[in-house]
Amino acid sequence: MSNDLVRNKNNAIEFYRMSYMGNPAKAVDLYVGDEYIQHNPLVGDGVMPFIEYFEKMAKEYPDKSIEFVRSVAEGNLVALHTHQIWPNDDEYVTMDFFRFDDKGKIIEHWDSLQQIPDFSANGNTMY
Repeated sequence: MSNDLVRNKNNAIEFYRMSYMGNPAKAVDLYVGDEYIQHNPLVGDGVMPFIEYFEKMAKEYPDKSIEFVRSVAEGNLVALHTHQIWPNDDEYVTMDFFRFDDKGKIIEHWDSLQQIPDFSANGNTMY
């Protein structure tokens, strides 16, 4: 795997971890490029709406946790598969995609979130 792919995977994970755990302004400063295009319909476009969203989340849900289950990098994209645990034992699986610029900075984001069901017809986990 090229150094750029490893760098981008590490940057995506650290950006996500830092933002999720309550320091989105620092995450943006370290890992976001000159633009930030957001595709999550609950978060506004650009860095300020992103920062505001994650700061609010940190205040409202300080006891949440995240585990990075896997990451995949190809070209200028990184995909992250995570397991999130929220208050009242609500568990979610997420799949996030990040697009990077040539400097290893995040410039675009897509995601999908699903609550983990109590029952699986196939007996397999979400991971």
